Amino acid sequence: MADASQLRIAVITCSSTRTLADDEAGAELVRLIGEAGWTCQGHIVVPDDIQAISESIVHYADVEAADVILTCGGTGLSPRDVTPEATKEVCERDVPGIAEVMRSYSLQFTPLAALSRGVSMMRAKTLVINLPGSTKAARENWEAIKGVLEHAKAMAEGQGHHHS
Repeated sequence: MADASQLRIAVITCSSTRTLADDEAGAELVRLIGEAGWTCQGHIVVPDDIQAISESIVHYADVEAADVILTCGGTGLSPRDVTPEATKEVCERDVPGIAEVMRSYSLQFTPLAALSRGVSMMRAKTLVINLPGSTKAARENWEAIKGVLEHAKAMAEGQGHHHS
């Protein structure tokens, strides 16, 4: 399996109302990444704008070579929630199981999880995962998926399945 210390994860908070200083959900994800022993490749806040979000995903995938990009916010039903659209615009392959697991896990805590439009996709070898914008929901979604991230990296790098 891929070395956990090698996992590089970027956090992109998608919000027109937050700044880096008051981005509690993004800061919580950065903390959780560190707690897992992985490297946070970067943490930025971009406005709810398809082009801004797409460009940030491309930057962290192509320039910074992040293994995983966690977007935070912009996955609901509001007209300004465009994170899934931005993700689809710059990613090639759908990874629906991750989004399914996150929604399923979150339904234990709130029926509102059914309203999340978050997607999970690959851009080349980078896994892009849309998480909700609330700190509580971001933490819950992280708990649901953190166990598959190392294996996802290994598979994206062509290492195949590892049987125990």
